Amino acid sequence: MKHLLLLSFLFIFANNFAQEVKIKKEKWHWNNEPKQDTVIGYTQVLKVDNVLYISGAIATEITPEGITAVYKDLKASLASYGATFENVVKENLYTTDIEAVKKNNFARKKFYNHDFPAATWVQVVRLYMPTAKLEIELIAHLPK
Repeated sequence: MKHLLLLSFLFIFANNFAQEVKIKKEKWHWNNEPKQDTVIGYTQVLKVDNVLYISGAIATEITPEGITAVYKDLKASLASYGATFENVVKENLYTTDIEAVKKNNFARKKFYNHDFPAATWVQVVRLYMPTAKLEIELIAHLPK
């Protein structure tokens, strides 16, 4: 019975403590106004502790110019918290034409300066925006 009471107390204490702790989220959205898009329901960059979660930036063409433009947008997202592509640890790339991405990968590689993150590339039928052909999201770690 003693053990049952102790276990019950520990369960109640742990459950109450877990509910009181909230994750501190810092948000950045294009030009910092507003902090999130309430129409679609997303934020461009979400910072939790020293990790940045960067929503997908898109390109409507898979050319060197289109890829450069999307990575410049990602660079701005990283810079919103003082980060660069050196802080990127994971990249997810979604495209409607994987062969075009492979052909023009040299444009992407310039931004990483030979310090590439873990990456996943996926070909999809369609992206959220009908005219988008490429969408890239990043996870970056900031120094503690």
